[in-house]
Amino acid sequence: MTQRWVLITGVCGGIGRASAAAFKTAGWNVIGADHAEPIEPLDIDRFELVDVSQSQEIADLFTRLNADMSGLHALVNNAAIQINKPIVDTEDADWELVINTNVRSAFQCIRGAHPLLAAVRGAVVNVSSVHAIATSMNVAVYAISKGALVALTRSAALELAADGIRCNAVLPGAIDTKMLRDGLDRRPHPEGSKGNLMIMAERTPLGFVASAEDIAPSILHLADNDQSKYTTGQMLVLDGGATIRLSTE
Repeated sequence: MTQRWVLITGVCGGIGRASAAAFKTAGWNVIGADHAEPIEPLDIDRFELVDVSQSQEIADLFTRLNADMSGLHALVNNAAIQINKPIVDTEDADWELVINTNVRSAFQCIRGAHPLLAAVRGAVVNVSSVHAIATSMNVAVYAISKGALVALTRSAALELAADGIRCNAVLPGAIDTKMLRDGLDRRPHPEGSKGNLMIMAERTPLGFVASAEDIAPSILHLADNDQSKYTTGQMLVLDGGATIRLSTE
């Protein structure tokens, strides 16, 4: 069997780490990229120190990968940052950081990985968010970035289909990660983020807030040509049913 390789950005985060583990369990080789060295050990084959908000660092990454590899079977654009501010308080620097990290990096990674993906008819999975279709107060730039990532997914799927490259997106809802808990800490509750997490679980039709490990299998599924070879340009919402309920109920 051909050894398959995946590149996961934001690999030190909750979904990135869980995805790396899922790919390794499935027998893939994993290249993980992040802006800082991992604090805890990662089950990966290669680590790349890359700040994806910086265009030159992405270009340098793919210079290295194109020199070392003959093909890349999957690219998972997972790196993201969230800034919690009202629109009127959001500065241009906030906009640039979020858009560059969450959207521009995915665009540049797809462009940089194209020769490697085309060589083996690989796949792209963009980690978007339910904020692309239904959002909250004070996360406008984050929601905009995730909506743009959905549009990028459709465009890339259409343009790269001739090269045999599939491109899909997952749209996670509330996932129990540091990013979520940091956001919940800002909401008043006697028990802090834990209390807010309980409320969120109660409001979710399936009755729980997912872990990153609950999301990783869907990312692997969409990346694997053996499992989803006829799926491209699609958005898979993973939110426990949160966005199917009318807000007026």
